[in-house]
Amino acid sequence: MAQTVKVWFDKEGDFLEVRFSEKPGFMRETDHDAVMERVNDQGEVLGFTVMAVSKLDKDHPLVAQLAQAG
Repeated sequence: MAQTVKVWFDKEGDFLEVRFSEKPGFMRETDHDAVMERVNDQGEVLGFTVMAVSKLDKDHPLVAQLAQAG
């Protein structure tokens, strides 16, 4: 089954937001300072935000662990 993903880049705010769902949720920290995850009350990942995109190391991928419900 196909899943819709919404992606926004805010040049002025220098962040990228990816959403897998429009369900209500809240942001919380991940193991990477530049990444916040959007989760619901059950811990299901609804999306994530990458902050300070322009300052990321262009020669290496950004790697962060997102939580899983369960």
